[in-house]
Amino acid sequence: MSTHFSGEGNIGSAPEFREFPKGNEEPTRLLRLNVYFDNPVPTNDGTFDDRGGFWAPVELWHRDAEHWAGLYQKGMRVLVIGRMEKDPWTDNEGKPRETWKINARSVGMLPYRIATVTCSPKPQEIDL
Repeated sequence: MSTHFSGEGNIGSAPEFREFPKGNEEPTRLLRLNVYFDNPVPTNDGTFDDRGGFWAPVELWHRDAEHWAGLYQKGMRVLVIGRMEKDPWTDNEGKPRETWKINARSVGMLPYRIATVTCSPKPQEIDL
């Protein structure tokens, strides 16, 4: 079971990069983020109360996952778009459990608490 998901949150721990070999083919790459999706509700005094936030593991399967692992940092505000999926598992006592995870299509950095941004130059096009 899965459903469309779009939400803003903060990365709660250092990103985890994994690579899965596939013989002679290019390996499959995974970037895993632990994100807290908050629900800020404005109060009368101009502050916000967090009502109903939740933690969710976010998985981004992409060939550039290793590069992105160096860009995302703990505390960074992100916008996640993808599918929310039920992930069943069994605990140490043999009881069935389930976790909801997000299979991300994209993870965008939001400009909160970012001091500088540096863009790499556009690759030169080769005329044939």
